[in-house]
Amino acid sequence: MATSNDDTRTRLLMAAFRMPSIQTMRSRKTSITNAFVSAIIPSIRPSVDEIAEALAILRMEPSDVRCAYCGDKSSEWDHLRPLVVKRRPTGFISEIANLVPSCGKCNQSKGNTAWRDWMLGKAKLSPTGRGLPNIAERISRLEAYERWRAPIRVEFESIVPRESWDHYWSLCEQVIDDMRRCQEFADKLRAQVVDSLPRT
Repeated sequence: MATSNDDTRTRLLMAAFRMPSIQTMRSRKTSITNAFVSAIIPSIRPSVDEIAEALAILRMEPSDVRCAYCGDKSSEWDHLRPLVVKRRPTGFISEIANLVPSCGKCNQSKGNTAWRDWMLGKAKLSPTGRGLPNIAERISRLEAYERWRAPIRVEFESIVPRESWDHYWSLCEQVIDDMRRCQEFADKLRAQVVDSLPRT
């Protein structure tokens, strides 16, 4: 019986502990690309009237702004339509017609996925994945929000000369390649450090 209790305790202890994930420079490829996209995306600050209208469509009060996806307390405004797909700008920008209140977990979980697909999908932190009620009602509000006004969409490649556009993305690839080489060197340094640690 004692062995069974010991086994149970061991399993509980192992389940309770999580090593932090190791961040590598290779894992930053998406972050670097997103930074390159964000650096050229215009941002248009909304007027007070536009904010009031947006919240009214979403049936929210300014004193109690909730996540449009799940209903938790809002901590940020999320891009309803993604700014980046396949490592390039979609043309959508940061402006009120493309922003809705969100909580951090929904914003992070949704990423660049189309909002409706994500809400109805089984992603761990999606509303459906979390088994939340009233999803159809939330979708209806977001559909009304989409009908409210057409979002601005910029055709970057028709504005920026082709040579400049290609050069910009080659700079992005250079940064990613430099980070890959840095990570390879860091891996060697880490191995040396690990080898120097006392054995337990």
